[in-house]
Amino acid sequence: MVNVDRIRTSITRSRLHAVSAGAAFALLAGLAISGGTQGTTNTMKPVAHSETVKASTLDSMMSAVTAAAAPAAPAAPAPAPAPAAPAAPTNDQLFPLGLANAAPQQTFVPSAEQMRNAQAIVDSGKAMNLPPRAWVIAIATALQESGMHNIGDLGANNDHDSLGLFQQRPSSGWGSPDQIMNPNFAASSFYKGLTGVANWASLPLTDAAQKVQVSAFPDHYAKHEAQAGDMIKGLYGVGPYAGIK
Repeated sequence: MVNVDRIRTSITRSRLHAVSAGAAFALLAGLAISGGTQGTTNTMKPVAHSETVKASTLDSMMSAVTAAAAPAAPAAPAPAPAPAAPAAPTNDQLFPLGLANAAPQQTFVPSAEQMRNAQAIVDSGKAMNLPPRAWVIAIATALQESGMHNIGDLGANNDHDSLGLFQQRPSSGWGSPDQIMNPNFAASSFYKGLTGVANWASLPLTDAAQKVQVSAFPDHYAKHEAQAGDMIKGLYGVGPYAGIK
C-alpha cells in the first residue's frame, strides 16, 4: 500500500529545495549583475579619460593647423627716410654783385659763439622770408659793429648806449636794452631797417649797411662780405667753417 503522506512530504521538500535553489540563483545572478555593472563602470572610466585626452590633443592639433594656415600679419612699414638737408645758398645768391670789385677782405676762423650768433641772424632772416643776400649784409654789419659778439653795457668804455650784435641804441628807438641784447630781436630790427631801404638788394653791401646803421665809418662793412658768406655756408655744413658749433 502506497504511503500517500510520505509522498506528499517528499514532494513538498523537493519544491522547497527548488524554491531555495531558485532564490539562491536569483541572488547570485543579482550580485553578478551588480558586480558586472560596477566592473563595467570601473573599466569605462579609463576609456572616458582616454577619450578626453584624445579630444584635448585633437583640439591642440587643430589650433596649431589653424594658426599655421592663418595669413601672416603684414610687415611693419619701413621708416620714412630722413628729409635731405637743405642746400647751402649759392655764390650768386650770396654775392649777386660778385666779389671781384669788392674791398680787400678780412677773414678769420670764427668761434662757436660767433657761429651761434650768425645762426640767430640767419634764422631771423628766414623767418621774415628774406633772401640769402640780406643775411650776408646783416652778418657783415654785425662783424663790423661787434665782431659778432653780443656785447652788453661796457660802462665807461661803452659807445654811448650802444648794445648787442649791431650796437643798436635804445635812445635811438631800436628797443629796450633787454630787447636789443636778444640776438633774434636785434637781427629782426636790422632787417626791418634794411628792407626799408630802396633797392637794397642791388646796392653794394657797404652802401646798404650804412643806410641802416648811419655809422661814422661807412666804408668798413665791405671788408666782411666774404667772411659773412663763408659763415653762412658753414651753417649748412659747407666750406672752411663747416662743423663749428
